Amino acid sequence: MNSEVITKIQKVIREEGLDGWLFCNFRHRDKLSDELLERPAGLSNSRLWFYTIPASGEPEGLVHAIEADHLDGLPGTRKTYISRENLLHRLKPLGGKRWGVHASENISSLSYMDAGTYGMLAGAGLHLCSAERLIQRFKGLLDEEGIASHERAAEELYRIVKKVWDLVSSAYSQNRKLYEGDLRQRMEDEFLRLGLVRDHPPLAAAGRHSANPHYDFEGPGALIKKGDLIQLDLWAKEKAGIYADISWAGFYGKKAEPEMNRLFGDLAEAREETLRFIETALEGGKELSGAEVDRTCRSLLRARGHGAGLKHRTGHGIDTECHGCGVNLDSLEFTDPRPLLEGSCFSVEPGIYRARYGFRTEVNVVIRGGKPWVSGPGNTKQGRQFGLLHC
Repeated sequence: MNSEVITKIQKVIREEGLDGWLFCNFRHRDKLSDELLERPAGLSNSRLWFYTIPASGEPEGLVHAIEADHLDGLPGTRKTYISRENLLHRLKPLGGKRWGVHASENISSLSYMDAGTYGMLAGAGLHLCSAERLIQRFKGLLDEEGIASHERAAEELYRIVKKVWDLVSSAYSQNRKLYEGDLRQRMEDEFLRLGLVRDHPPLAAAGRHSANPHYDFEGPGALIKKGDLIQLDLWAKEKAGIYADISWAGFYGKKAEPEMNRLFGDLAEAREETLRFIETALEGGKELSGAEVDRTCRSLLRARGHGAGLKHRTGHGIDTECHGCGVNLDSLEFTDPRPLLEGSCFSVEPGIYRARYGFRTEVNVVIRGGKPWVSGPGNTKQGRQFGLLHC
């Protein structure tokens, strides 16, 4: 981390009206602090350390005397402590100021600070605020280079879906045995060929397994039978790039039952209405939260009678991680009050799940020039999925 990054962080702090951003870690429990401050995972962290970046002025590190070099390489000054009393004394000058910390009642994935450390800091007179919006502004918004990386990944994922479905159609027409693992392996092979990386194998779920949004398996998986619903969910990125994450659904046969087609049609329509809702709100200059978008999509599906089949939020933030630090479309699980800002990247992936099968349709969106742009070939209506794939 250099002085340019510190300047960028300080700009973010001022935009959120805070006095500073307080980072701390113990036994590497806060992977976000390690990542943002570029602390190696193998570095000893047997004692609490703190690093404060004020809205203006010089950063300051506070480390235990036996790990005095832990924050070496970071800009600013250093102080050490030995005893608990000594630590509290060192923290006193930070009192009376509003510090962003990695604690959140809303977004568990950004809440790393333990209750004991939170209580100690509050007891020392610090006014603690969630850093969720600082994190969004610093890490969860894409610049032009990030958008380009995300777009390249998205384009490849759409191509991979076509190749996987060609495999499905070929197996069906030749009456050849096909397993869930065959579809997963085809996706993995394409990732390897293209130099894309992922944090977990992609999803290939058939039949009743498609009713589980996070279905996983080892080995070959289940045999895919005629009449099965097939759900694909794949995510990947360039090695040092931004993720893309899409989902497609298809029917292992020539003609799906009318009810299955009806449900998927409702799902695709809700996705499109959600995209229009975002576009209209932003064009009107409205600050739109992720929670508001989720509530809109959810209400559309409930109005069609699908309330009992909704198991998850509408979307999640995307950056260097598939489930990133930016705004989530969520009013259900971890209500996200953060706004859709310029550079926000997120999925829109409503799903309906029943006992025999389930499906979702997922596109990725970037807020660019004040408008929602769907990534990859999905940026045109011809490129998005409106009906189930068939063999």
